[in-house]
Parts: sequence; structure tokens; C-alpha cells
Amino acid sequence: MFRKILIANRGEIAVRIIRACRDLDISPVAVHSEADASAVHVSLADEAVLLGPPPSSESYLSIPKLIAAATRVGAEAIHPGYGFLAENADFARAVTEAGLTFIGPSAEAMEVMGSKTSARRAAIDAGVPIVPGTVDPLTSFAKTKEAAEEFGYPVMLKAAAGGGGKGMRLVHSSEHLLAAYETAQSEAAAAFGDSAVYLEKAIDRPRHIEIQVFADTHGNVVHLGERECSVQRRHQKVVEECPSPINDPELRERMGAAAVKLARAVNYTGAGTVEFLVSGASHEFHFLEMNTRLQVEHPVTELVTGFDLVREQITVASGAMLSFTQEDVAWRGHAIECRIYAEDPENNFVPSPGRISYLRVPSGPGVRDDNGVGPGSEVSIYYDPLISKLAVWGRDRAAAIDRLRTALDEYAIDGIKTTLPFFRNIVRDEEFIAGDLDTGFISRFNERRESVHLHDEETEAAIINRDVALIAAAVHYLDTQRNAAQRLVEVPGQTRWKMAGRRQLVRARNR
Repeated sequence: MFRKILIANRGEIAVRIIRACRDLDISPVAVHSEADASAVHVSLADEAVLLGPPPSSESYLSIPKLIAAATRVGAEAIHPGYGFLAENADFARAVTEAGLTFIGPSAEAMEVMGSKTSARRAAIDAGVPIVPGTVDPLTSFAKTKEAAEEFGYPVMLKAAAGGGGKGMRLVHSSEHLLAAYETAQSEAAAAFGDSAVYLEKAIDRPRHIEIQVFADTHGNVVHLGERECSVQRRHQKVVEECPSPINDPELRERMGAAAVKLARAVNYTGAGTVEFLVSGASHEFHFLEMNTRLQVEHPVTELVTGFDLVREQITVASGAMLSFTQEDVAWRGHAIECRIYAEDPENNFVPSPGRISYLRVPSGPGVRDDNGVGPGSEVSIYYDPLISKLAVWGRDRAAAIDRLRTALDEYAIDGIKTTLPFFRNIVRDEEFIAGDLDTGFISRFNERRESVHLHDEETEAAIINRDVALIAAAVHYLDTQRNAAQRLVEVPGQTRWKMAGRRQLVRARNR
């Protein structure tokens, strides 16, 4: 087993890896930029190495600086976490060439599965069904137009070199194809340094379901079941569940077998996730992509299966066999995770950087919060705004939702905007409660909220108009009564007229 591991990441995932290292009696080493000098993950590690200025390109994305840091502190392995360089084959290769262990798959497996187009070819070769579309990157707009006409609109343009919603465009008709093609290429180049895109047939109202796989260097490959990841905004997951509300053990077995077959085909090792699009009606599934790393949403699998996936990553990388077989894997209860972002949900989820002035984290049975912040922590403009992952477990899905409502209501963060109010509304939404999910859920959810908002505005306007009418009627009645009183006492004399008028006016007001 390793004695010292350098963690090439930050935030909540760095904290999560540090805790796994503690369980294994391994010394964790943190790295940080100047902006993260006082970050929680830095304070929890045994050692911390400054990489450089805040921009990622000069700190967390600098392969030479990370290798030098690991060598300087005497680390034997590097854990990449997720994001940054976690799926970078050049980084994995550089770590190995430096005589260190990369805690993840081989550079070769990462190259095959890291490219969405080569991954599609690998799936075809392994006999795993894919989403209809192009297998090779599109080299021109003419080729793109030809492919769109072949598969039929709507189509999805995607970056060949990455995911996370970057370089992805849904196109409903030919007149929008050129603009979408150019935008997707531009985004792909900016995000991944590669402008290549490919095309898929857009599936109507699909579920996004992924299978967690694990493999060791001794030929053992298992799956740990599915996660439902259909609740997405801007093609990025924000709520994940294990198991899927589909509740179809036979589908799980078929998808699990396909995922294991694909992992074997590319000699995969460590933790990985095979993602599928599933038809809501027929439950037919199609390979989408493979994430060659630990997933953000791994806690829900841990809560339901009872296995520590980060610990397993480390032991497998050290050369040990998996600590469990496929027969050992069972699914107990239900878990749901919400990604808490420093974003303003009322303003199109724009990032909300700043200092956290107050933090109250929920707790209790079945509640887990993986975070990398504390009171006084600074949410930087330089990095992803994910600040924590709130996950809950219940004996069934209904119990998990009840527990999640309570935890979200208890969670309090001041000083910045967060997605907490957004999630509090989602877990009370009838469609979510029913498990009627697909990748368009949030769009429909927002439309429903807007409809309710407009209805409330119309109701409020109607109430105001009613009140104005009542006030106007009352004023008219008072004027009528006063005029009648003046006419009744006008002849007897001025003094009696004034007094009578006042008495009649008082009586009218009292009415």
C-alpha cells in the first residue's frame, strides 16, 4: 500500500480523497493555487504544495508542476479526483513515466474512451448499442449537413473530446444547423483544445442512466448498478439517484452486462462510468459515453451498495484485487444527491462568487454532505462553483425524498447565492415525486413555475381590481348619502343644515 498520495485537485473531492487516505493510514498531500491558500482541503492535508497563481492553467492544470510537487514530497501516487486533469491521457502517461502510480485507468484506455467518437467505435466492436449517428468526427459543414439529413432532425452536435454540456447543441431544423455547428466547434476548442464535433440523432424524452463499473489488474470487472442522472440544466447533472425510479432489475442487469463488456474490451482498470440514454417507453438503451474517472455523484452508489469507491480506487491502484465480486453487490434502499452550487437560480444560474458568511450543514440519520467549504470560505471566480454535494438515504424513494426535503430546509448558506432554493422546489414537484424524469425535466419544471407565477400575478391583479372597485363604490355611497342629507335640511336654516348633514354623514360612514 502507498505511504503518501498527492491529490491533484481541490474543493470537496480533495477533502473526500483525504478522508479515504486517513482510513488507509496513507499520508495525504494537497496542492493549491494562491487563491486556495486557506481552503479547507489544504488545512486537512498533512502537507500542502503551492502550485502558482489562481488561473487553472498556471496551477491545477500544470502537469510539470504537479509531477514536480509529487516528486518533491516523496509521494508514490497521484489521485486526480474529477475535473481538471482527471481524464487527460497525457497526464496519466506523465505520472507513469515519472515512476509514480496514476490512480485511474491506463493512458491507453483513457485515450480510447476519452474521445467520444473512438468510444462509439469501441462500443460497436463490443456489441453495445449506440445512439444512431456519426462514428468519426465531422470534418466540414457539408458533411454535417449530409449526416443531419441522413439521420433526420432533431439532431445533437457534440464535442468529440469532452462532455459536461460544452460543445453541445440541439438542432431542430436545417436553418439552424450552421450556427449550431460553428458554436459547438468554438466551444469545444475553448474547453478541450479540440474543435472536433460529431452528430447523434436526438432521442425524444430520454432518461440519462449510467452504470458504475470497477475493474482491477487481475481481470476482475464488476458493475455496481445504475444511477438516474436525468435532472440536468445546460446538459449538466444536478440531481442524481440510485437506483433509477424506473425500478427495472432486468434492465439493470442488461445495462450492467453491456457496461462490463465494454470495460473488458478496452482493458479498463479502476473506477469508471458507462453512460446510456434510455427510452422512457420501451426501455431500450443506447451507449452515450464513458467517463474514465470517479464521478461527482458516486456518493449515492456508496450509500446504496455500502462500498467505499475512493478506498477501492486506491487499493486497486496499489495492485490489490477488488474487495468484492459481482455476487457481493446488492442494492439496499434509495439515495438521492443534490449538487449545491454557488449560483443564482433566479438569474439563469450565473455563478455567485464571494465569501460564505454563515454555514449550517444538515445532519442526522441517512444524511451526508460532502463539502470543501466552511464559514468564511471564499468561493473563487476561477473555479467550478460546486461547493458541496448533499446526499440522503432512505429505505425507499419516498422516504429518501422526505429526508431530502428536511435536509434542504435545514441547510443554510449566507453571503452568496446558491441553488438550495431551486432544489427545495424540485423535491416538492409532483412530476419529480412521481419519478417521471427525462433530460427535459428542468425545462418543464421551469415552465410550470412560470405558469404558476403568472397565475399568481393575475390573481393578485384581480384582487387589487376588486378592492379598488369596492373602495370606489363605498366613496360613491358616502357622497350620495351626504348629498341626500344636505337636501333634507336645507329649508329649516343654515345651522340645522350643517348639523344634520354631519349626522347623516356619520351614519353613512358607519354603514
